[in-house]
Amino acid sequence: MRLNIRPSGSKQNLMLTLHHLEQSRSFRILWALEELQQNYEIKYYKRSPKFAAPPELKQVHPLGKAPILQDNQRVIAESAVILEYLQSQYDLDHQFKPQNDEDAFQYLYWMHYAEGSLMPLLVFQLVMNNVGKNVPFLIRPVANKITDGIKASFIRPRLKDHIAFLEDYLSKHDYFAGQFSFADIQMSFPLEAILTRTTGQYPHIQAFLKRIQVRPAYQQAKQKGIE
Repeated sequence: MRLNIRPSGSKQNLMLTLHHLEQSRSFRILWALEELQQNYEIKYYKRSPKFAAPPELKQVHPLGKAPILQDNQRVIAESAVILEYLQSQYDLDHQFKPQNDEDAFQYLYWMHYAEGSLMPLLVFQLVMNNVGKNVPFLIRPVANKITDGIKASFIRPRLKDHIAFLEDYLSKHDYFAGQFSFADIQMSFPLEAILTRTTGQYPHIQAFLKRIQVRPAYQQAKQKGIE
């Protein structure tokens, strides 16, 4: 674990600390902090060989999950909550949350849809993909047959509907809530997961990700997210 201090920002606050777990949702928060040009420090955490978060994170928050943001004495968990907090406290020019009613509604919807509807399916798929690797060899064929059935009958049809829904929406919108907003940061994680965990070609999802990944703050966050 090491610290990184970014010495610039429109609102001076040296007490923002991001507890950043590699290959995790905490990249969203790192990216948002770069968009806001805030002073902050990063505490880096590495995953275990089994890809679990280290126990040290439980010293910060009882669940030991990333992301975790500390603002002075306040400890904040959950990506959407942290993004909303940062926007309300540090987005002084209202750049990252739309102000008109329709875009604000879309912002609210996509902020919750990302983890409420889409990510559970992707996590369930990942768990099913790994079942066969974590059972005794003799029962592996049976376990794989069961998980294949679950994926075919439950996961894939629902995920197909979600991907079609997203492709249609992004065919008509450059961003999820009018102009670029924190809703796009929130949605970036599951969309990247779709591209890495499925085999289809999704041109509008791919175009959206390319559009947001060229942002300077995204590129800066990528550099800072590597310990």
